[in-house]
Amino acid sequence: MRFSAAATADRILPQRLASRVRPLFVRIDDILFSADERGEAGRMSLIAFTIRVISAAIAFISQVMMARWMGSFEYGIFVLVWVTMLIIGSISCLGFSTSVIRFIPEFRERAMLEELRGIVLSSRYFVLAASTAIAGVGALGAWLFSPWIEDYYFVPFLLGIFCIPMIALTDLMQGMSRAYSWALSALFPTFITRPILILVFMALAIWFGFPPDAKTAILSAIAATYLTAVLQLASLTARLDTLIPTGPMRVNLRYWLAVSLPIFLVDGFFYLLTNADVLMVGLYLDPDQVAVYFATVKTLALVHFVYFAVKAGVAQRYAQFMHGGDASRLASFARETVSWTFWPSLAMAAVVLILGEPMLALFGEEFVDGYPLLFVLVVGVVARASVGPCESLLTMSGNQNVCAAVNATTLAFNIGLNMLLLPLFGLWGAAAATALAMMFEAVALSFTVWRRLGIVMSILIPVRSAA
Repeated sequence: MRFSAAATADRILPQRLASRVRPLFVRIDDILFSADERGEAGRMSLIAFTIRVISAAIAFISQVMMARWMGSFEYGIFVLVWVTMLIIGSISCLGFSTSVIRFIPEFRERAMLEELRGIVLSSRYFVLAASTAIAGVGALGAWLFSPWIEDYYFVPFLLGIFCIPMIALTDLMQGMSRAYSWALSALFPTFITRPILILVFMALAIWFGFPPDAKTAILSAIAATYLTAVLQLASLTARLDTLIPTGPMRVNLRYWLAVSLPIFLVDGFFYLLTNADVLMVGLYLDPDQVAVYFATVKTLALVHFVYFAVKAGVAQRYAQFMHGGDASRLASFARETVSWTFWPSLAMAAVVLILGEPMLALFGEEFVDGYPLLFVLVVGVVARASVGPCESLLTMSGNQNVCAAVNATTLAFNIGLNMLLLPLFGLWGAAAATALAMMFEAVALSFTVWRRLGIVMSILIPVRSAA
């Protein structure tokens, strides 16, 4: 007999209370046991959120330990270098890490096995080649601009460049796993395995007598990144080989690039937008201030992770409904994902504001200075959650060009505000610029989805208004 939350509630709760809460438990049963696309997307979002919560705990513990081992100055150097490498590595996929989420469900839905084999294999080679070339350009640029780079940043940046190809490959494999709704395969390597390995390698390095500085931390990150990528590649390849029968493959790289490059702009602007404040703080302020701001931003990770979890669970379903030609089903599902994003984000925001000060104190006494910034930043995060995963809906529906334009405009708005407010108000200026940019992005994306698809993506507008 299968467990049922609704039936259990009926048995153990008073009748009046059971009748009130029954719709909630029926929805829980749908998410846990339903075999349709909605249930599968809900389960993947739930698994993704669980992984991201565990990842947040692991990342928080590792960041606290790294900050205490290294001190705020060296930790600030490591943070800026590592964030930069993550951005460049993710962008180096040139959009394939997201476009495979669109192509793989399409090829499976239409039984296009030759194209399926082609994109699964050729995208790996292409991403590895592109990311290696970008890493080479980055190393050359660091050498050419070395007179203008602070000495304490130069060597860590050069070392960090070695991570770029493996970060890109890991992101691509995450996209492939998401296309098959394999939540654990998609998220576990990046959000569980890699941060644990970075911490383990850093601890071993210190134990063997290496100095606890940014260079040692970057070397630990390189080892962790390569080991994670190799393990994920072996696991994913074995799993795909059991599902995709051997046979001829067809590679249509020109068309795939034509679709992927606008997505590359969307992803690139998104990653830059997500981390622009940290990069701008690194440009204007000293590494110890970077460390304080980064710790503050990462304290909001639980709130951000709701959005990322929903996005991970629904993107492939958007693509499936679009290619199935069921517009009403797409609209209903998209509208529902807004609630999936907003209400948990709001609850998590309240928890973070309550616990933020003691959490920051774990990093060190100087990190508590970032606590008041949480009240500014959380406004932008909740505003962003109020419209759900709009950019995924635009990308999966073929509107990646206009989505890229919205993200580019928001990024320019964010950078402009940071340039204006950071020199005047320091970290308060960075927090205000980021919150305002998130609010602008939420309004712009929601309006674009309505104009392009006729779907109202906003928690502020009742469901009946979407008709």
